Amino acid sequence: MIFVHLARGFEETEAVTVLDILRRADLDAHFVSLGAFRQVIGAHGIMVEADYRYEEVDYGCCEMMVLPGGMDGTKALSIHKGIRRQLLNFARDGKGIAAICAAPTILGELGILDGRRATVYPGMEDQLIGAKYIEDDVVRDINIITGRGPAAAMDFALSIVEFFKGKEKADELAADLLII
Repeated sequence: MIFVHLARGFEETEAVTVLDILRRADLDAHFVSLGAFRQVIGAHGIMVEADYRYEEVDYGCCEMMVLPGGMDGTKALSIHKGIRRQLLNFARDGKGIAAICAAPTILGELGILDGRRATVYPGMEDQLIGAKYIEDDVVRDINIITGRGPAAAMDFALSIVEFFKGKEKADELAADLLII
């Protein structure tokens, strides 16, 4: 399973695009709300209903955590004790972690990016603590995928598809979506 986390103020383009692409690739991907309700309001006032609330999911069966950006959403993710603990567990166990826009800063803050290559929303490079900043839209370093922002959401999602299903499947899906 892949959990795409939603906190109030998340960047809608990044969250919805990622979930859509992962499901098109037949990956078992779900929205997880960090709030008391499944309904979560994004940065631009779009309400999305999550599949689960944080308390309802078992991270033992999760293969990748995805963190959309959005400033308020990123702040909410960064202070959620459960998310912080799960990210550290995933990093320790070599499981998949994907973060886009402002969200890679959480990985820097937790020390997960030490010695890793990563990207982030422009102007936030100094918050990629321990990372080697790469000015690309999407950067994959073994089990960690980072993206720059909303315009990179499709490529970010396709990188996750490639992580699980290989380059051929990601390229096939990109062609179907007229990206190539």
